[in-house]
Amino acid sequence: MKHRIQQLTRVTALALGLVASSAFAQTAICYNCPTEWADWGTQIKAIKAKTGVTVPPDNKNSGQSLAQLVAEKASPVADMTYVGVTFAYQAMKDGVVQPYKPAQFADIPDGLKDPAGHWFAIHSGTMGFMVNVDALGGKPVPKSWADLLKPDYKGLIGYLDPASAFVGYVGAVAVNQARGGTLENFGPGIDYFKQLKKNDPIVPKQTAYARVLSGEIAILLDYDFNAYRAKYKDKANVEFVIPAEGSVVVPYVMSLVNKAPHAADAKKVLDFVLSDEGQTIWANAYLRPVRNIAMPKDIQARFLPASEYARAKTVDYGKMATAQKAFSDRYLKDVQ
Repeated sequence: MKHRIQQLTRVTALALGLVASSAFAQTAICYNCPTEWADWGTQIKAIKAKTGVTVPPDNKNSGQSLAQLVAEKASPVADMTYVGVTFAYQAMKDGVVQPYKPAQFADIPDGLKDPAGHWFAIHSGTMGFMVNVDALGGKPVPKSWADLLKPDYKGLIGYLDPASAFVGYVGAVAVNQARGGTLENFGPGIDYFKQLKKNDPIVPKQTAYARVLSGEIAILLDYDFNAYRAKYKDKANVEFVIPAEGSVVVPYVMSLVNKAPHAADAKKVLDFVLSDEGQTIWANAYLRPVRNIAMPKDIQARFLPASEYARAKTVDYGKMATAQKAFSDRYLKDVQ
């Protein structure tokens, strides 16, 4: 009888194990895949429909994602991560990502991927002003970095914490470059943020898209794709401005986590976001796909003219990554 009970216990445990494993077999955990950012919500639904893999939404930012990956290095929870390109360089150094070359890896231009596949761009964004026109209360839409320093905009400006969120750091790089700084000299950018403090900016650590739609933040330093989504999908009275002094373009990238618990499912997801269908979804979300696919004409027409985008430049992303910690330390010391 005792032997029979032990046997049944082992069978039950095995069955429960199989149920548990099957429940998680089609799930891939992605750090920093929030539904309201870059329209990850639509992409996640398409991934589920086409691959059967569930990707639970995750609201971390790039800095928080990297910190969590490092903390969990010995026993990873995440399978993949989506971060700003500079964080991908650091993730490589920290040994928390592993090489993987998706099916369309060869189509990604050099400079927008690690040659071994530790990270690869999936789309890019252009930094500028996402402006809720109604929330300005009749004030003119700002057209330049200098405009934001005017007392008229006190209490109306927001930017993500540049010492934590990648989009915040991109904004810092953009204003620094536009005001004569370099990736070796962040003095002009630091001085700018010190001056901007007089206008009582709102500085959240995570995505603030909804706060712009609600009017809580009238002017947010953010990417073109979020502004276009607000205007054309959410029907908000939003304009996107590329500052007169110039701005920057940056890629967002994905990586397979080192020792990912569900690596096979994560690879399906990484393959999909670079497929024609996945890239078209990014284009429909007003993102510039990393692969050279035909962007839908109706979507292309919603972007600012090419003459406006000519003011937005690429930078040396390796140097940008190297400079990030020193900038963050200085920002925390001199501005925050």
